[in-house]
Amino acid sequence: MAREVEWARMTAPDLREIAASGNAMAILPVGSLEQHGPHLPVITDTASAEAAARRAARLVADEVPLAVLPGLWLGMSEHHLPFGGTISLDYTAYFHVLKSIVRSLKAIGFARLLIVNGHGGNIDPLAMSTRELAVEFAMPIVYTTPWMLAPAETAALFETDNGPKHACEGEASVMLAISPDTVKPDKFELAFTNEAGKNEAPHGAHRFYSFSERAPNTGTWGVPAKGTAEKGERFLDLQARELAKLIVDPVLWTKPDAVWRPGRGLDTRAGRAD
Repeated sequence: MAREVEWARMTAPDLREIAASGNAMAILPVGSLEQHGPHLPVITDTASAEAAARRAARLVADEVPLAVLPGLWLGMSEHHLPFGGTISLDYTAYFHVLKSIVRSLKAIGFARLLIVNGHGGNIDPLAMSTRELAVEFAMPIVYTTPWMLAPAETAALFETDNGPKHACEGEASVMLAISPDTVKPDKFELAFTNEAGKNEAPHGAHRFYSFSERAPNTGTWGVPAKGTAEKGERFLDLQARELAKLIVDPVLWTKPDAVWRPGRGLDTRAGRAD
């Protein structure tokens, strides 16, 4: 029987045993609760991150002590509020939710955290949050967005879209694979718009855009009608394979340097920090 990897399905003694290994990894899927057009459920980003994280964990469960937390469905989604169905945190709240999770993991003995992100709006907040929390808690914390791993192979799986967008061919495929009863294929054609993707800032400049500025009609960017469950399995298998590589990559999991330690300096004689 395959070893259980889902945190929520284990008992406290099960999790204490994993933590007691001294190098246990928690995996936190993060997503959002936000509009995904008229055809996909608002939980799409969280559900896809959970599916990829669990699938990856099962690939390496025999060699790495780990547990996959329930998906964090609260993300930063202010840009989707105009379409309804969206609940968003601000950055301060998001950071402190993550901080509370890391503090709890540290208290119970987990030594590492991998954050598997399913929502584009979380990328910038995660970059800052993981940087701050890794230093504060002296814990290796890695975040990644599976849709951005192995970009050439990922792009090759799309028939029409040239890569992941929003409520698109890729996300429709994954949801058809993992939760087909929540998908409305009869709305696929209604969801498509060729106006999406406009109003982008010039290269090298950054600003906030509401998604209503980018996809004014349906909140969709991409061609969901090309989504299939078989394609969704292929996306998830690819993402799980790439996540598994990250889980076992020793370069990612060294302990962060204590950069705020008083009196820290470079020992040039030894060629290393003292």
